[in-house]
Amino acid sequence: MSPNLLERALLARPWNPKLVLAVTLSLVFLCGAAAGAVAMSLEGFHSRLHQPAFDTAAGRAQYYAHIQKELNLTPAQTEQMQAILNDLWLYYRTLMTDSRTRVEQVLTEDQRKKFERILQEYRPK
Repeated sequence: MSPNLLERALLARPWNPKLVLAVTLSLVFLCGAAAGAVAMSLEGFHSRLHQPAFDTAAGRAQYYAHIQKELNLTPAQTEQMQAILNDLWLYYRTLMTDSRTRVEQVLTEDQRKKFERILQEYRPK
């Protein structure tokens, strides 16, 4: 009996371990990329991962729609909730701006630059 093609290939020369590792890692990477592409193409999956920020019109609209749906709000309740949450957002923005102004008045120019770097470190990415 003659050996089949695979047996002849295996017997012909020894496998280079670095080449086998490179091919294996490449195949694993490509399988992961393909799985990621399929998952991202599923309806709604990508949009749930990348929602607009709340401080944008689209983000607020999406947030309000979610609240209305989850809480089963009436149109009147929805309107009231939007007004309350808008007030809260404005209060928060005003508080943050005022606080930052007060802090900057206390610090020297060099300290302000360092403080800004510290704030950047703690911002969500």
